[in-house]
Amino acid sequence: MFFVYVLYSEAFDRIYIGITDNLDRRLSQHNNGYNPPTKSFRPWKVVFYEQYETRSEAREKEKKLKTSSGRRYIRKRIESDFGRD
Repeated sequence: MFFVYVLYSEAFDRIYIGITDNLDRRLSQHNNGYNPPTKSFRPWKVVFYEQYETRSEAREKEKKLKTSSGRRYIRKRIESDFGRD
């Protein structure tokens, strides 16, 4: 199984989109500074994830979420969940 996940840094109002086969381990890696692009914006919370059978299915969803319309969708979810404007 593979997960497409979206992390949110409330302190910096930043999002990060990725895929993994172990969501708990990957979140821990992000929050412990093992990923240079996310290291400066800790702590991270998982605000969205979906599970897929194959890596290629997960990669396709990740690509869609990284488009401008995908990022708008994510921002709307974050605004409703965290009360952001």
